[in-house]
Amino acid sequence: MIAVQRVSKCYPLYRRPYDRLLELARLAGRKAHTDFWALSNVSLEVPRGQFLAIVGPNGSGKSTLLQIVSGITRPTSGRVITQGRMAALLELGAGFNPEFTGRENVLLNGELLGLSRKEVEEALPAIEAFAEIGTFVDRPVKEYSSGMYVRLAFATAIHVKPEVLIVDEALAVGDAIFASRCMRKFEEMKERQVTILFVSHDLGLVKRLADRAVLMLEGRIVADSSPNEIVNRYVGLVHEWQNRENPAGRPRPALEHAHRHGDGASRIVSVDLVNRDGGPAGPIESGDILHIRVRAVFHRPVNDPVAGFLIRNRLGLDVYGTNTRIENMSLGDFQVGDILQLDFVMKCLLAPQDYTLTVATQHCDGTSQDWLDDVVSFAVTWPVGIAGTANLRASIRSARLERTGG
Repeated sequence: MIAVQRVSKCYPLYRRPYDRLLELARLAGRKAHTDFWALSNVSLEVPRGQFLAIVGPNGSGKSTLLQIVSGITRPTSGRVITQGRMAALLELGAGFNPEFTGRENVLLNGELLGLSRKEVEEALPAIEAFAEIGTFVDRPVKEYSSGMYVRLAFATAIHVKPEVLIVDEALAVGDAIFASRCMRKFEEMKERQVTILFVSHDLGLVKRLADRAVLMLEGRIVADSSPNEIVNRYVGLVHEWQNRENPAGRPRPALEHAHRHGDGASRIVSVDLVNRDGGPAGPIESGDILHIRVRAVFHRPVNDPVAGFLIRNRLGLDVYGTNTRIENMSLGDFQVGDILQLDFVMKCLLAPQDYTLTVATQHCDGTSQDWLDDVVSFAVTWPVGIAGTANLRASIRSARLERTGG
């Protein structure tokens, strides 16, 4: 369990190095620094066994929050309450002594976390097997690559029987095989009711793993909801910031518009799943024709717009998407008041589960005119269960072969 109660963190910023000395010696005559509030009145509760993801742009206070929760940094005000043995995997280089060997660092970290030397030694074979760094485990850590360091640090953190695990973007330097292994380990830890606090810029990973997510901006938590909801809001904000100037002092886009973003050159007025007669589609069975109809009205003249859709599964992961540019289809020119209707028709080879549709109109340079996240939900049915997200309708042939000699 983690409870963050009205936590704030202030750092003094000095224009010149010797201003710090002048202020310490009280020779400046006035305050020689400006206050930077990395966190402002942050409150958060994470119950036992929950996987909480924290997302937000660089400089929003995510890493500072994790450092305070893990006890590395003290808050300027407020307090943090944690229950259970905690293991933290923060920025690269934290936690290991570069002069010690990997084995020595594992033993030291385990004992610092409250394990006996015997318990750590018993865990060592599993740690070595998970990290897969070979004979480098007996080499000084300063000789490790960033990937080797993360392998050993993560392997140590998950094998010291933590009840609380804190991870700050450290897995970004791992390779694909190691990342897949980490995903499986995260799933196992969730089943064991380990509380996990996780910062990542990999939004697909957030949707896949997290039970809950929060969005941080400028040292504050501005949204707390499901991973899919938070990722959609964050992506919407990023598009807003990219597509329009934001002079100093001008407020950033409001969160209530995060699910719909764009410059308004066109506006999507309807998104429907239709049947062969153009009416509302009934239940969709895997293998049926999926017919998506999108209508948009233009509020400004636009040359050769792009329109498309994206299907996401119930975890919020992208399953399939396309647009008129990908399909080499030119839409021509549109004037104010013109209405565009697009019909996307395909064979639905999706596995039975729930899905959502995201639709968008864009300029030819890729900037959004109108983007609607998860605007329509639909379910795909099938008489039997299928693993994965695609139904490839496999057939099976079998034969019993005669044994050969011996």
